[in-house]
Amino acid sequence: MPRFPAGQTLLIDADDTLWENNIHFERAIAAFIGFLDHKEYSPAEVRQALNAVERETILAHGYGLTSFTRSLVDCFERLSPAHVTEEKRERVRGMARAIAEQEIELLPGVTETLAELGLRHRLILMTKGNHAEQADKLARSGLACHFAAVEIVPEKDLATYRAVIARHELMPHTSWMIGNSPKSDINPALAAGLHAVFLFHKDTWVLEHAAVAQPPEGQHLFELDAFSKLIEIF
Repeated sequence: MPRFPAGQTLLIDADDTLWENNIHFERAIAAFIGFLDHKEYSPAEVRQALNAVERETILAHGYGLTSFTRSLVDCFERLSPAHVTEEKRERVRGMARAIAEQEIELLPGVTETLAELGLRHRLILMTKGNHAEQADKLARSGLACHFAAVEIVPEKDLATYRAVIARHELMPHTSWMIGNSPKSDINPALAAGLHAVFLFHKDTWVLEHAAVAQPPEGQHLFELDAFSKLIEIF
């Protein structure tokens, strides 16, 4: 595996790349399915219904905990065979609120690896979601000092990557996107002309799943299973 020279620009995802995120949502979803306790739909069918509601909510309201809370309540109201009381809605909201109370759990080797990478390369955090929520997680993580810039965007699509490339005057042949989501981190970054590193995470959000695209000629794509292994490339 080649090691690239100093002076690369590394765009680095946050949720489930630097710290655990989706596992907290999965726990809330499991609690939601148990509380609904549907007698006709299996847990898998309830989850499929929730996924569909989340897609609708994201289109209308974007990402973040407020959006997720709305999705849980909307799904509960659609599927509950019994009358939905305000008390039940509040129970569901509480499942989402518990996510905000979680401590930031950095993934193994993140702090040390960022410190070393920052000695040789320019690091830019690039994450999507609710701006206040993502900024708060970054502040609580203690990692902000490692980044030359922070991009918190509402969506990671081709247009967004092109805008970030222009804003930071990135040279595509020395610029990389690093993250765990094929849908948001890898495929649109490759389409924008960047290199990419796919960091596999077993609990990546189901709505971020996609086949990993093949890199166009002249672009690099590496797949790793640990953040610390970035040192082997950079």
